[in-house]
Amino acid sequence: MSIIENTLAFIVAIGILVTVHEFGHYWVARRLGVKILRFSVGFGYPLWSRCFGKDKTEFVLAAIPLGGYVKMLDEREGEVAPEEAHRAFNRQPLKVRSAIVFAGPLFNFIFAIFAYAMMYMVGVTGMKAFVGDVEPQSVAERAGFQSGYQIIAVNEKPTLHWDNIIQTTLEQLLNENNTVTYSIRTEQDRHYDLKANLTGFTVDDIAGGNFFEKLGFKPYRPPPPATIGKIMPDSPAQKAGLKNGDKVIAMDSQQVTDWYSWAKYVKQRPNQKINVEVERNQQRLHLTLTPMEFEGKGRVGVYSPDSYIIPEKYQGIERYGLGQALIEGTKKTWEISILSLRVMVKMLTLQVSYEHISGPITIAEFAGKTAQIGLSAFLSFLGLVSVSLGIINLLPIPLLDGGHLFFYLIEFIKRSPVSENTEYFLQRIGLTLLLCLMGLAIFNDLERLFN
Repeated sequence: MSIIENTLAFIVAIGILVTVHEFGHYWVARRLGVKILRFSVGFGYPLWSRCFGKDKTEFVLAAIPLGGYVKMLDEREGEVAPEEAHRAFNRQPLKVRSAIVFAGPLFNFIFAIFAYAMMYMVGVTGMKAFVGDVEPQSVAERAGFQSGYQIIAVNEKPTLHWDNIIQTTLEQLLNENNTVTYSIRTEQDRHYDLKANLTGFTVDDIAGGNFFEKLGFKPYRPPPPATIGKIMPDSPAQKAGLKNGDKVIAMDSQQVTDWYSWAKYVKQRPNQKINVEVERNQQRLHLTLTPMEFEGKGRVGVYSPDSYIIPEKYQGIERYGLGQALIEGTKKTWEISILSLRVMVKMLTLQVSYEHISGPITIAEFAGKTAQIGLSAFLSFLGLVSVSLGIINLLPIPLLDGGHLFFYLIEFIKRSPVSENTEYFLQRIGLTLLLCLMGLAIFNDLERLFN
């Protein structure tokens, strides 16, 4: 089911983003008087097509949902009736052609702003940055971190969630700033600034998910309550009379505070009778439980619930009205754009590993995961991928929008278009580069999948 869910989420996400991108070309071209012949979402065999408008523009949904295109009237691609020649793309002034080509990536950035704005209006919920166990002799311990501290800012930039902290730290590493100041709040509500020396940290450490391990502490997550989830058939728990939803209050008259304390008590007492007090339907019951022995430890055959409510103290929610959400969405789009460009530059200069380039398999996996989490997470995913599509399409690689804009820049400088032979030659180089990039992305996807 996860494969099906991931695939459906991927198709929905790519369908939205491709439609937005191609609509940018379509909308601006129509406003500037260029005739549109076809608007296609997807490539290959058309699954659905209809013609609309006085120009009988064909709208198509095609079988391969990995892109799309807008086909315009163009004398280079076929005969054009003399009375419509003025509406051909190739007849347009340089500024008109440039505006039409630039509109696709521009609409991706505009869409990202609105996706992030909607995300903030729905509400971004995440774990506040409370520090868990700190490793001895680690970077965090040397900086003065202690369990229970809450990080509230990085280099004076307010941070509410762990995601904010990781992103801001990444920005500092890209600035080659090895000393990062973390503002913390103690359990006694005192405020301090702790300076962590991140010499030896790399962008790969963060991109690879090793940030906390290298820093030397774990994010604190409140333990789940001692509430019974699934019960295995013929298990000691079932024989004792435990039921799904029972809350363990005490064991042998010792109070149980959370799932971990209950599990630890059971593990230490294989084949020993335990008097268990549980709460069920607002009533207290006393049961006798005898854990079975498995590899020297006690087991009773129960699982914790799949989900539980995290106390509000540890949750941070960012939610804004329409106006502020648009401002925050614009800021978020700008920050992600700059961050992506800087990582890309580091990658081109071999300072960041190419292992972090993701292809359709990884994108589909993230699409499925964010869709399962909720609307806010899926909107964040759409915003991120939309920014990435906008940036990638602006790269000066032939066949991409940026490649066409590069040709137009040359035309502007030399006052004449690039020759067809030169353009064809460069497009072949661009196609080779894109195929290599796609091959690398798919290789990375498969390596992650099988490792």
